[in-house]
Amino acid sequence: MKTNNEHKKFEFFDVTADVGYRAYGDTLERAFENAALAMFEVMTDTSKIKPEIRKYIQINSEDEYTLLYDWLSEFLVILDSEFLVFSKFKVKIEKKDSEYILNGMAYGEEFDPSIHESRAEVKAVTFHLMDVKMEDGFMVRVILDI
Repeated sequence: MKTNNEHKKFEFFDVTADVGYRAYGDTLERAFENAALAMFEVMTDTSKIKPEIRKYIQINSEDEYTLLYDWLSEFLVILDSEFLVFSKFKVKIEKKDSEYILNGMAYGEEFDPSIHESRAEVKAVTFHLMDVKMEDGFMVRVILDI
């Protein structure tokens, strides 16, 4: 059965002085992958990022909201410290007891201003209006401080 959001990866919405988006997936993992893709799309044209470097990420959080926040925030740390941008993501999420565990892989390359367009600088991921829900598949809502 196809869902209405099956082919839509993400969409942006207006937020004053920030950037908001909803990311979709047939699974929670796919929605998290598309949320990361959307965040990098805010910063640059992800179609120009070659998946040459692989980065492994593991996150443990108490709930899905914090897991999403930590997942996206980790990329801002990597961008600031290693100058890496990503265009492909693979996520596995499991719940053990009262903890969510995310094992993720991101594929990208070092930011090169001669190749990668510089769009908005994302300062932080916020919890403001953050949402994670099952809605004709899964939907996550994120607002970025730019």
